[in-house]
Amino acid sequence: MSALGLLIGVCLAGGVVLAVAAWMGWSPPPLPTRTTARLTAARDRLWKSALAVFVVAVLTRWPVAAAAAGMVTWMWPALFGSKAEGRAHLARLEAVAMWTESLRDTMAAAIGLEQAIIASADAAPPAIAPELHRLVGRLRAHVPVPQALADFGEDLDDPSVDLVVAALIMNARLRGSGLTGTLTALAETARAELEMRTRVEEGRKTLRRDSLTIVGVTLVFAGGVSLLARTYLEPYNSPAGQLMLVLVLGCFIAGFAWIRRSSRIDLPERFLIRSEDFTADQSGAGR
Repeated sequence: MSALGLLIGVCLAGGVVLAVAAWMGWSPPPLPTRTTARLTAARDRLWKSALAVFVVAVLTRWPVAAAAAGMVTWMWPALFGSKAEGRAHLARLEAVAMWTESLRDTMAAAIGLEQAIIASADAAPPAIAPELHRLVGRLRAHVPVPQALADFGEDLDDPSVDLVVAALIMNARLRGSGLTGTLTALAETARAELEMRTRVEEGRKTLRRDSLTIVGVTLVFAGGVSLLARTYLEPYNSPAGQLMLVLVLGCFIAGFAWIRRSSRIDLPERFLIRSEDFTADQSGAGR
């Protein structure tokens, strides 16, 4: 009872603190776009997994099958979502190349980097438009240009963007010349990578299609047997049968994961420093 009272007291105290903070105008910092998208995707996957568990549990009354259905539903975007992921990466890479070229052309008019970034947002490619408008908002809020660019790279969370962002940060800090030529070279590099990624993505369509065919046939067969040949599956009603079902479904899930691994494109790791560490370095340098 004392533990319950302590928990209630902590909750009440936390509520009072949050109410006072909200009354004073405090609001939590906005999450990066990638984090928000991941949280939304996780929420959608959670209710879909719960629905799959419920449906399979009602149809089969096997806890192992219900758990496996929830697991496969939860893992489905990671296992077979590479097509949309590949298209999104290609669109983002093309948008970065277009923005780099636009920024280069804008700076050719002999205006500063900050003004060029703000001007380039008017014709922002759709794939990076939200992140670019947030970058412009930070600049207009008088955030230092290097920090705003570091946050922009963190929002996009893409190794291909880090090259452009790193060049812009170095120019903003060193105030050097030759940025137009650097942006030209970076745009050409992004275009070359886009062409290579497009060829790779075309070559993996067949493997992705075959993977979905295998998974579809497997699921249709398993569902048909469970609905039309219940006597054939009676041994799985026992605890030993459920244990064997764990092994069988484990093999299938491992096979699905191997198929996913075969059709996945591993991007290089990001090299740009994280924005939080960048802020700490900036404050340390200021001291």
